[in-house]
Amino acid sequence: MPGSIAVSLHYDGDTAPTVSAKGEGEIARRILEIATEADIPIYQDKQLAMLLSCVDLDTEIPPALYVAVAEIIAFAYRLKDRVPGDPKPPPDSDR
Repeated sequence: MPGSIAVSLHYDGDTAPTVSAKGEGEIARRILEIATEADIPIYQDKQLAMLLSCVDLDTEIPPALYVAVAEIIAFAYRLKDRVPGDPKPPPDSDR
C-alpha cells in the first residue's frame, strides 16, 4: 500500500494517549494486520493519521489533537459496547 499511513495509539485512561506504533507502506499494512488480528477497532482518517505520524513514538499526543482522538476513543468504546473504566473483558469474550 504505497502512500498509506497507520498510527497506533495506547490509552491507559489516566494520561493522554501516546503513539505506540506508526509507519507507511508495508509497515502501515502490518500495523493494520496486527490490529485486525487482535480485534482492535480501526478508524480511518488520513489527515489525522498524517498529523499523528509526526508525533514521536511513546510520546503523548499534543493537546491540539485531544478532541479528535477523544472522538476515536469514544468510537472504539462504542464498537466494543464498553465505557471508560470497564475492566478488560476476558480474552475469549465477544465484547
